[in-house]
This record gives sequence, structure tokens and C-alpha cells, in this order.
Amino acid sequence: MPPERKADAALLLDMLTAARAVQRYVHGQVRADLDTNEMLRDAQERRIEVIGEASRTVSEAFRDLHPEIPWKKITATRHILAHDYGDVDHNILWRIPTVHVAELATMLEPLIPPISPDPRVTPCARSGCVS
Repeated sequence: MPPERKADAALLLDMLTAARAVQRYVHGQVRADLDTNEMLRDAQERRIEVIGEASRTVSEAFRDLHPEIPWKKITATRHILAHDYGDVDHNILWRIPTVHVAELATMLEPLIPPISPDPRVTPCARSGCVS
């Protein structure tokens, strides 16, 4: 795999991992929890920033091949969280993980190549068997 594709694959995996995490954070929560639970809000914002930073770094060639992913909106959201944090609308912040992140995860999953096992790692090291 060419280095650029490896880098893109790693960034897409970062995006998907962060997307799944933020979905777990809001599972079972309600919109009002975002206003009252500082830790929830901070964790959610951080993972959304990770998604945005990774999307910003994905190669332009890859972004051009996948215009269905709203790259600019994702990056803009990260910019607002990182630099214009006083302007964050909590209604939008709630909608991101409860609506948009699920859609993004669905788009990302088929784009991430399967991870092949490291041939240097023995089957016992992978499975934890005891000799």
C-alpha cells in the first residue's frame, strides 16, 4: 500500500474510533445532560475535534474521491470547537453525535481497509494461549 494510502487509512480509523466513542458517550443521555455534565461535554467536544483534525489531514486526493463525506463541514466544526469555543451552540453540539456522527461512521466503515495481523506476532501472542 502506498504511504499516502496508509496515512489516509490510519486517519480514517482515527475518525471512526472517535465517532464510535462519542456515540457511546451520548448513549442513554438526553440533551439536558450536555448542559449539566461538564465531563460529557468536554469528552464529546474532544472526540469531535479529533474527527475534524483527522479529516483535515486526509489527503486531498482521497477527499476528492469521496465527496459524499462533508470534509469541509467536519473541519469547520473542529475549528469552531478549538478556536471559537465561546460560540458553540449546544443544540448543534448535541445533534452532531446523535445524528451526524452515526451517518459519518456508516460512510467511513467501508473505506477502511482490513487490518492484517502482524506476521511477527505469534498466534499465542495474539490469542493469549499458555504453553
